[in-house]
Amino acid sequence: MNLRALRYFVAIAEAGSLTAAAAAVAVAQPALTRQLRELEADLGVQLLLRLPRGVRLTPAGVTLYESAQRMLAEAARVRQLLSTRQRDEPASVVLGASPTLARVLLPGLFEACQRAVSGIQLRAREAFTPALLEGLERGTIDMAIVTNPEPGRTLSLHPLLGEPFALVSHRSLKIGPVIPVRQLAGLPLLMTTLHHALVERQLQPLGLRLPLRAEIDSVDSIRELVLRGPWATVMPISVFKEPAAARGVVMSEISGVQLNRLLVLATRIGQLGHSPLAAMREIIEAEFARLARRGVFSFASATARGNARRRRVNPS
Repeated sequence: MNLRALRYFVAIAEAGSLTAAAAAVAVAQPALTRQLRELEADLGVQLLLRLPRGVRLTPAGVTLYESAQRMLAEAARVRQLLSTRQRDEPASVVLGASPTLARVLLPGLFEACQRAVSGIQLRAREAFTPALLEGLERGTIDMAIVTNPEPGRTLSLHPLLGEPFALVSHRSLKIGPVIPVRQLAGLPLLMTTLHHALVERQLQPLGLRLPLRAEIDSVDSIRELVLRGPWATVMPISVFKEPAAARGVVMSEISGVQLNRLLVLATRIGQLGHSPLAAMREIIEAEFARLARRGVFSFASATARGNARRRRVNPS
């Protein structure tokens, strides 16, 4: 008696005929008949009564049918358990992230995946939000961290963090730490198409527009131009939080309006029930929390916040 013979027997019992069972399990009818005869010979009992139209279970066949269902279910559970816990290759997750976020987020995620007990193999794709959403819908990406996704897509959206925009300018422009929103229009601004559209929508209630010198859909190019000067950009604050990028530029808070982006974890509906993606979500949330504690997504640095807390605990 083996699992294949049991599967064939259950198929015959449920289909009610050898012909229908052969079609259901995609096996030639002579082979199915041979397996049934071998099973009956092995057990020493008759399992089926052949009728003019179909078959019927004998009392022994009813007993075996009930037991076979339990045995096949247990075999499937053991197979799943072994494939989950003892697979040679770690589960692979394809994660998409925007160019403004990839440099900040991906190194920590890769390190966390290497340490994770679940053994996730992270594969990254860098693209702007529209391309990431399209990749999710096509199935070429498993998860994506996107910016302000528009409603109406058949995706599961999980908000992660709101991040302010900052005016980042070359020091030669001599802009202070705070700048009124209405003064942005007079600056030599460079922005990506996506960020420009997002900021324009948030300025619309004020009746303001944001004229640019150029739209450049390359975050690295804009960073390099602003570092060389004399240019400025309005960009999420984390893009220039690295020490190397912060040298030679001024990051100014924009007053009179709240300009920000919402970072959202997007997946296909029902996908987070799969254990590798659920584990990846936990890793992503933990990394965002770690970066937020460091002040990567805010104007105040982690050091400044730590000093403020110490002053509250130990007032002079």
